[in-house]
Amino acid sequence: MHAPDGGVGSWAMLLLAIAYASLGVSPIVRGALYGLGPVVLAIFAMAVYRLGRSAASTVPQVVIAVLAALASIATPLGIAGILILSGAAGVLLYHGRKLVTVIAVAAAVVIALVPVVWWSMSSSSVPAAAARVPRPESLMDIARYFFKVGAFTVGGGLTMIAFIQDQIVGESGWLTAREFIDGLALGQFTPGPLLMVAAYVGYKIAGLAGAGVAAGAAFLPSFAMMLAILPALDRFRKLAWMRAVMRGMGPAVIGILAVSLVRLAPYAVPDRVSIGIFAVALVLMSLTQLSAFRFVIGGAIVGVVRTWVSAVPRLSGVGG
Repeated sequence: MHAPDGGVGSWAMLLLAIAYASLGVSPIVRGALYGLGPVVLAIFAMAVYRLGRSAASTVPQVVIAVLAALASIATPLGIAGILILSGAAGVLLYHGRKLVTVIAVAAAVVIALVPVVWWSMSSSSVPAAAARVPRPESLMDIARYFFKVGAFTVGGGLTMIAFIQDQIVGESGWLTAREFIDGLALGQFTPGPLLMVAAYVGYKIAGLAGAGVAAGAAFLPSFAMMLAILPALDRFRKLAWMRAVMRGMGPAVIGILAVSLVRLAPYAVPDRVSIGIFAVALVLMSLTQLSAFRFVIGGAIVGVVRTWVSAVPRLSGVGG
């Protein structure tokens, strides 16, 4: 991953988004994005695997990861609700099981879950099919969604991918899965790629204003929380109950990311060639120390070459 560089990254992502909107149907651009899709999926898969080795290293943590994955598929809790429950499980498992602790955790979970579940399900008053129909939205709606993304980005920026896919692709239908994968691919060319994906999504929804609102709303919660706890950061990190919360949330993040990975796979690797690109990239990433950016460039080149090779017979037929 790149080091964040907000100003340069924001402008780079805006330029890429504008180019994508203007040239997205170009054979060369489509070819490059075709090759980038499986590479980005491989980068995502390797990141989830590496995080999982440390975040889900014990049997209870593996159980939390599996339950979180199942909950994200089969319950209306939403990602925020799952993370809260997992953090509570971490406190009970790793901090103490005394009756006072159990009662305190149960009360905190109920208090936290009521507004979170209501927030997560606030758009369910319309039929699911209607909720997924792309439609113009206000900047306030964009800000609300991306503030939610930023507020619950736990366990690293990768959580943002799962949140955006769940809220923007699945719930609202503002982007198709293919457009979202293209945004992830374009984000690899900018510093701070995950936050820049928010700018890309905002631009696709509402142009330049949407890009600014989405990026700002996604960044604001974590920035505000850091300012709030920075004076006492060392003490905060040493709190036994906070370490227990993170030990519960960590594996839940892995489970949620695994579900997101599976949901994106059919769009990133739609055929045998793309599956081959994904497999080769995954093997090379596990065996070498090459930077992700080199794989991104390689994937784009392979995609363009594949498009050119597949176009040669058609061009020959036209010439004949």
